[in-house]
Amino acid sequence: MPALNVLFILVLSAYFLGATLHLLGVVSGRRPLRRAGEGLTVTGFLLHTVDLVVLLATEGGAALLLGEFYFSLLAWSLLLICLFLWWRLRLEMLGLLAAPLALFLFLSSQAVTAQRMPLPKALGGLFFGLHIGALFLAISLLAMACGAGLAYLYLEHKIKTKEKLSVFSKALPALSTCDTVNRWAVAAGFPLYTIGLLSGFIWAKLTWNRIFSYDPKEIIAIGVWLLFAFLFHQRLFIGWRGRKTAKLAIWIFCLTLVSLLVINFFVPTHHSFARYIDGASNIPVRTQP
Repeated sequence: MPALNVLFILVLSAYFLGATLHLLGVVSGRRPLRRAGEGLTVTGFLLHTVDLVVLLATEGGAALLLGEFYFSLLAWSLLLICLFLWWRLRLEMLGLLAAPLALFLFLSSQAVTAQRMPLPKALGGLFFGLHIGALFLAISLLAMACGAGLAYLYLEHKIKTKEKLSVFSKALPALSTCDTVNRWAVAAGFPLYTIGLLSGFIWAKLTWNRIFSYDPKEIIAIGVWLLFAFLFHQRLFIGWRGRKTAKLAIWIFCLTLVSLLVINFFVPTHHSFARYIDGASNIPVRTQP
């Protein structure tokens, strides 16, 4: 598919150049380089959007069962949240991390490309789309909370030990700003995660006539929701802030990664991509450039 190959190269180039120029701008203190890096990152995001649209238009519903599509969509969701917070809070830290993060996840989406599989009728409909969309946005917000938490703990350690700040450290925001990112991400992420979880249970009821089947992914999802609910309550209603919320956000995101990476690809459940492979596929494979 020539169009997809060209888009792949363009997205990859924009993310790579954006990451490189922004890093050089931070290290050298040259604002024009940072601006160029920011522009290329946004351009890469727009091209990435087109790439997803073309992939869906070309392969239709079958794209929904590809590891490639899910990782690419997750990379897109993460960058969407990252760019929004970057724009809203004017955080240089997010500009420094946005393009490298997008580059890594976009490349990962190509590494997990699987066989093209026909989409089962069970994996369709409104609730399935709501389930995937809400959960991916929630996971992206969790990633931002995790990143802000790591930055908070790193800076707090530097301040307490009175170590000299490196160039990277100086590019990080203040502790209060890291805490603000955590608060925003938790406040928006928990409701989205709840919507994603509930729509998944409704979809399961409509598809398999059961809400809960003790599937490993469902069990971990409930565990993540309980921890997320606790963080949401403590953060917004009890007034937790700083180190406690940073650490808890990091642990919740790590548990989410276990669910996303291990169960989806290595555990034989009805959430596993491999479950639907019938040994052959008549759907064309996206050629790697």
